Amino acid sequence: MTSIRLAIADLHPAYFALVMATGIVSIAAKLAGLPLISDGLLWINVVAYAVLWCLTLVRLAWFPHRLFADLIDHHRGVGFFTCVAATGVLGTQIYLLRDNILFAAVLGIVAGVLWLILVYSVFAAFTVKENKPDLAHGLHGGWLLGVVAMQSLAVLCSWLGPRFESCTQPILFTALVFWLGGGMHYVWIISLIFYRYTFFPMSPSDLSPPYWINMGAMAISTLAGATLSAQADAWQLLVTFQPVIKVLSIGFWATATWWIPMLLILGAWRHLYKRLRFRYDPLYWGAVFPLGMYSVCTFRLAAILDANFLQPLAFSFAYIAIAAWIVVFLGLMVRLLKATLAGLWHPSERSTCA
Repeated sequence: MTSIRLAIADLHPAYFALVMATGIVSIAAKLAGLPLISDGLLWINVVAYAVLWCLTLVRLAWFPHRLFADLIDHHRGVGFFTCVAATGVLGTQIYLLRDNILFAAVLGIVAGVLWLILVYSVFAAFTVKENKPDLAHGLHGGWLLGVVAMQSLAVLCSWLGPRFESCTQPILFTALVFWLGGGMHYVWIISLIFYRYTFFPMSPSDLSPPYWINMGAMAISTLAGATLSAQADAWQLLVTFQPVIKVLSIGFWATATWWIPMLLILGAWRHLYKRLRFRYDPLYWGAVFPLGMYSVCTFRLAAILDANFLQPLAFSFAYIAIAAWIVVFLGLMVRLLKATLAGLWHPSERSTCA
């Protein structure tokens, strides 16, 4: 098997987190007053999204058994939700940066269809499969990607609802349902994750980058609530619910904020105390995304609450997210360069040996 075919065969389902991270960091850069960075990341994101879908479709055609095996795997299966979240985040990015309502709406429909297919196929497969891992070996922060997928749809629907006057109420109702449903989904999953963290032994490998989704899922829930609250004037029902939406959004933001010091402590334990080396892993995009999302959700929360004292925090995390994106992107480029050089070297090596 050639190196390219092998890379496609082993393509991680969660690689769409690259698009999630790039999209939200682009939005954070725009809100922080960095339009050149924001626009540059938009073009990178469009290309990355197209490439990842091409690779995924090729994988489906060439290696359907491997893709299906990932779909029902407790570790990798939840990674498929990144394609839903990536589609929703890209739709929001295009709407906010280019005001392209039609393209954003198409991406919203695609994200909704993908979510409907995946949420019942993945979790139904986990339920009926005979050989299952125990809680300590089957559960990780990536399980919260289902929450992120739902909330990405809630955010996009909240933005688009008032722009389609003939169906504003159904779209905003959809946003409200996904927002509340995603919040309840978080309660279910985080309870199990917290139980797993505190009552089972942990190794450095157990704290892989997706554990940052513990925070990211609450950050995007905050953004969805803040965006929904900002659109309240478009529908009387949201005016009625607005105080509740604001209170819940503050609660989600407080939970996301609580997670940050804990995640930093766990990261220090993993890499400094246990001396686990840093090396590029596609799952690190799942750590960049929450940093950008925390910045954006803090910007939006500050706006709906008229709490300007939160602005410095939002700006700080925007710069942190941009720096993290650059580091992980450089890691990706180095990985691709090494793979290219290896592919060029091996043929000549074989011919020399012959």
